Amino acid sequence: MTDQIIALVPTYGLSLLVLIVFLSCLALPVPSSLVMLTSGSFVGAGDLSLVPTFLAALGAAVAGDQIGYLIGRKGGGKLLNRIASTRDRQALLDRAKNWTDQRGGPGVFLSRWLVSPLGPYVNFIGGATGLAWGRFTIWGAAGEAVWVTLYVGLGFVFSDNISAVAELASDFSGMLAAGVVTLGLGWQIRRVLKKPRKS
Repeated sequence: MTDQIIALVPTYGLSLLVLIVFLSCLALPVPSSLVMLTSGSFVGAGDLSLVPTFLAALGAAVAGDQIGYLIGRKGGGKLLNRIASTRDRQALLDRAKNWTDQRGGPGVFLSRWLVSPLGPYVNFIGGATGLAWGRFTIWGAAGEAVWVTLYVGLGFVFSDNISAVAELASDFSGMLAAGVVTLGLGWQIRRVLKKPRKS
Protein backbone atom coordinates (compact mmCIF):
# COMPACT_ATOMS: atom_id res chain seq x y z
CA MET A 1 0.00 0.00 0.00
CA THR A 2 2.87 2.37 0.79
CA ASP A 3 4.24 2.06 -2.76
CA GLN A 4 0.79 2.83 -4.18
CA ILE A 5 0.50 5.97 -2.04
CA ILE A 6 4.00 7.11 -3.03
CA ALA A 7 3.11 6.58 -6.70
CA LEU A 8 0.25 9.08 -6.24
CA VAL A 9 2.57 11.92 -5.11
CA PRO A 10 3.49 13.03 -8.68
CA THR A 11 -0.19 13.05 -9.69
CA TYR A 12 -1.84 14.65 -6.66
CA GLY A 13 1.14 16.54 -5.21
CA LEU A 14 0.34 18.83 -2.30
CA SER A 15 -3.26 17.62 -1.93
CA LEU A 16 -2.03 14.11 -1.16
CA LEU A 17 0.68 15.46 1.15
CA VAL A 18 -1.91 17.46 3.13
CA LEU A 19 -4.29 14.51 3.43
CA ILE A 20 -1.64 11.99 4.53
CA VAL A 21 0.04 14.30 7.06
CA PHE A 22 -3.34 15.33 8.51
CA LEU A 23 -4.49 11.71 8.91
CA SER A 24 -1.19 10.67 10.52
CA CYS A 25 -1.73 13.23 13.28
CA LEU A 26 -5.00 11.44 14.10
CA ALA A 27 -3.12 8.13 14.65
CA LEU A 28 -4.18 6.59 11.35
CA PRO A 29 -1.53 4.25 9.90
CA VAL A 30 -0.45 6.20 6.83
CA PRO A 31 3.16 6.73 5.63
CA SER A 32 3.40 10.46 6.36
CA SER A 33 7.17 10.54 6.78
CA LEU A 34 7.67 8.69 3.50
CA VAL A 35 5.26 11.01 1.67
CA MET A 36 7.15 14.03 3.06
CA LEU A 37 10.47 12.51 2.00
CA THR A 38 9.07 11.86 -1.46
CA SER A 39 7.69 15.40 -1.66
CA GLY A 40 11.12 16.70 -0.68
CA SER A 41 12.69 14.70 -3.49
CA PHE A 42 10.18 16.24 -5.93
CA VAL A 43 11.20 19.66 -4.61
CA GLY A 44 14.82 18.71 -5.34
CA ALA A 45 13.86 17.67 -8.87
CA GLY A 46 11.99 20.94 -9.43
CA ASP A 47 8.55 19.31 -9.71
CA LEU A 48 7.27 20.93 -6.50
CA SER A 49 8.10 24.30 -4.95
CA LEU A 50 9.80 24.33 -1.54
CA VAL A 51 7.74 26.97 0.30
CA PRO A 52 4.27 25.67 -0.69
CA THR A 53 5.37 22.09 0.11
CA PHE A 54 6.68 23.10 3.54
CA LEU A 55 3.61 25.22 4.35
CA ALA A 56 1.18 22.53 3.16
CA ALA A 57 2.80 19.84 5.34
CA LEU A 58 3.10 22.18 8.34
CA GLY A 59 -0.49 23.39 8.05
CA ALA A 60 -1.82 19.83 7.77
CA ALA A 61 0.22 18.68 10.77
CA VAL A 62 -0.91 21.57 12.97
CA ALA A 63 -4.54 21.08 11.90
CA GLY A 64 -4.36 17.33 12.67
CA ASP A 65 -2.85 18.08 16.08
CA GLN A 66 -5.65 20.53 16.83
CA ILE A 67 -8.35 17.99 15.95
CA GLY A 68 -6.66 15.34 18.13
CA TYR A 69 -6.44 17.83 21.00
CA LEU A 70 -10.14 18.73 20.61
CA ILE A 71 -11.12 15.05 20.60
CA GLY A 72 -9.23 14.65 23.88
CA ARG A 73 -10.72 17.85 25.30
CA LYS A 74 -14.31 16.91 24.43
CA GLY A 75 -14.30 13.16 25.08
CA GLY A 76 -11.21 12.41 27.12
CA GLY A 77 -12.38 14.06 30.32
CA LYS A 78 -15.31 11.66 30.67
CA LEU A 79 -13.00 8.71 30.32
CA LEU A 80 -10.54 10.15 32.84
CA ASN A 81 -13.37 10.81 35.30
CA ARG A 82 -14.43 7.17 35.07
CA ILE A 83 -10.87 6.08 35.72
CA ALA A 84 -10.68 8.37 38.78
CA SER A 85 -13.34 6.44 40.69
CA THR A 86 -11.44 6.37 44.01
CA ARG A 87 -9.87 9.13 46.08
CA ASP A 88 -6.35 7.77 45.46
CA ARG A 89 -6.89 7.65 41.71
CA GLN A 90 -8.40 11.13 41.72
CA ALA A 91 -5.35 12.49 43.57
CA LEU A 92 -3.07 10.78 41.05
CA LEU A 93 -5.10 12.18 38.17
CA ASP A 94 -4.94 15.69 39.69
CA ARG A 95 -1.14 15.42 39.96
CA ALA A 96 -0.91 14.22 36.36
CA LYS A 97 -3.04 17.15 35.19
CA ASN A 98 -0.86 19.64 37.13
CA TRP A 99 2.34 18.08 35.79
CA THR A 100 1.03 18.12 32.22
CA ASP A 101 0.01 21.75 32.54
CA GLN A 102 3.35 22.83 34.05
CA ARG A 103 5.75 20.67 32.03
CA GLY A 104 3.68 19.43 29.11
CA GLY A 105 5.02 21.84 26.48
CA PRO A 106 8.45 20.24 25.99
CA GLY A 107 6.80 16.81 25.85
CA VAL A 108 4.47 18.01 23.11
CA PHE A 109 7.43 19.52 21.22
CA LEU A 110 9.52 16.33 21.34
CA SER A 111 6.58 14.10 20.42
CA ARG A 112 6.18 15.97 17.13
CA TRP A 113 9.56 14.97 15.70
CA LEU A 114 11.90 13.07 18.04
CA VAL A 115 9.39 10.40 19.10
CA SER A 116 6.78 11.10 16.44
CA PRO A 117 4.90 7.77 16.80
CA LEU A 118 3.72 9.06 20.20
CA GLY A 119 2.54 12.42 18.78
CA PRO A 120 -1.11 11.60 18.04
CA TYR A 121 -1.55 10.11 21.52
CA VAL A 122 0.05 13.13 23.15
CA ASN A 123 -2.53 15.27 21.30
CA PHE A 124 -5.36 13.31 22.89
CA ILE A 125 -3.80 13.21 26.37
CA GLY A 126 -3.00 16.93 26.22
CA GLY A 127 -6.64 17.72 25.51
CA ALA A 128 -7.98 15.19 28.00
CA THR A 129 -5.79 16.40 30.87
CA GLY A 130 -6.51 20.06 30.23
CA LEU A 131 -3.13 21.17 28.91
CA ALA A 132 -3.59 24.85 28.08
CA TRP A 133 -4.58 25.18 24.41
CA GLY A 134 -2.17 28.07 23.74
CA ARG A 135 0.76 26.19 25.22
CA PHE A 136 -0.16 23.03 23.32
CA THR A 137 -0.46 24.96 20.05
CA ILE A 138 2.83 26.87 20.37
CA TRP A 139 4.90 23.84 21.39
CA GLY A 140 3.14 21.60 18.88
CA ALA A 141 3.60 24.01 15.95
CA ALA A 142 7.30 24.44 16.81
CA GLY A 143 7.78 20.67 16.91
CA GLU A 144 5.88 20.16 13.66
CA ALA A 145 8.10 22.77 11.99
CA VAL A 146 11.14 20.70 13.00
CA TRP A 147 9.48 17.46 11.79
CA VAL A 148 8.50 18.89 8.40
CA THR A 149 11.90 20.56 7.93
CA LEU A 150 13.72 17.31 8.72
CA TYR A 151 11.71 15.06 6.43
CA VAL A 152 11.21 17.41 3.48
CA GLY A 153 14.86 18.45 3.84
CA LEU A 154 16.09 14.85 3.92
CA GLY A 155 13.99 14.10 0.84
CA PHE A 156 15.47 17.11 -0.91
CA VAL A 157 19.08 16.27 -0.01
CA PHE A 158 18.88 12.51 -0.55
CA SER A 159 16.41 12.44 -3.44
CA ASP A 160 18.47 9.76 -5.21
CA ASN A 161 18.16 7.32 -2.30
CA ILE A 162 14.73 7.96 -0.75
CA SER A 163 13.92 4.36 0.20
CA ALA A 164 17.12 3.92 2.25
CA VAL A 165 16.59 7.24 4.04
CA ALA A 166 12.91 6.40 4.72
CA GLU A 167 13.81 3.03 6.23
CA LEU A 168 16.54 4.55 8.40
CA ALA A 169 14.25 7.36 9.61
CA SER A 170 11.43 4.91 10.38
CA ASP A 171 13.71 2.55 12.30
CA PHE A 172 15.22 5.42 14.31
CA SER A 173 11.85 6.96 15.17
CA GLY A 174 10.37 3.62 16.19
CA MET A 175 13.41 2.83 18.31
CA LEU A 176 13.16 6.15 20.13
CA ALA A 177 9.43 5.72 20.77
CA ALA A 178 10.01 2.22 22.15
CA GLY A 179 12.78 3.58 24.36
CA VAL A 180 10.55 6.31 25.78
CA VAL A 181 7.76 3.83 26.54
CA THR A 182 10.27 1.42 28.14
CA LEU A 183 11.74 4.17 30.33
CA GLY A 184 8.27 5.31 31.38
CA LEU A 185 7.22 1.79 32.34
CA GLY A 186 10.50 1.21 34.15
CA TRP A 187 10.04 4.41 36.14
CA GLN A 188 6.48 3.41 37.05
CA ILE A 189 7.56 -0.09 38.14
CA ARG A 190 10.36 1.40 40.24
CA ARG A 191 7.89 3.74 41.98
CA VAL A 192 5.54 0.86 42.73
CA LEU A 193 8.34 -1.31 44.11
CA LYS A 194 9.67 1.50 46.34
CA LYS A 195 6.24 2.26 47.77
CA PRO A 196 5.99 1.05 51.36
CA ARG A 197 3.57 -1.83 51.77
CA LYS A 198 0.69 -1.53 54.20
CA SER A 199 0.62 -4.26 56.81
